[in-house]
Amino acid sequence: MKAIVTVGLKTGVLDVQGKAVATALKGLGFDAVRSARVGKVIELDIVGSDAAAAEADVKAMCETLLANTVIESYRVEIKS
Repeated sequence: MKAIVTVGLKTGVLDVQGKAVATALKGLGFDAVRSARVGKVIELDIVGSDAAAAEADVKAMCETLLANTVIESYRVEIKS
């Protein structure tokens, strides 16, 4: 099965990279862009058939390594 982890900065944390992206897009003529937030997506191939156990393991991975939980939040999606 596959686990997809989406990590992004928590609300209220200054996203310097997102601000740079928004500014660049506006400079390129994309005036509809109000703001941008930049994050990361991590795809993991997981061995096993128990989705609940896989989700618990991936959340532990996020808390341990994949996300800096002081400034980032994460979302885990398990696909069979």
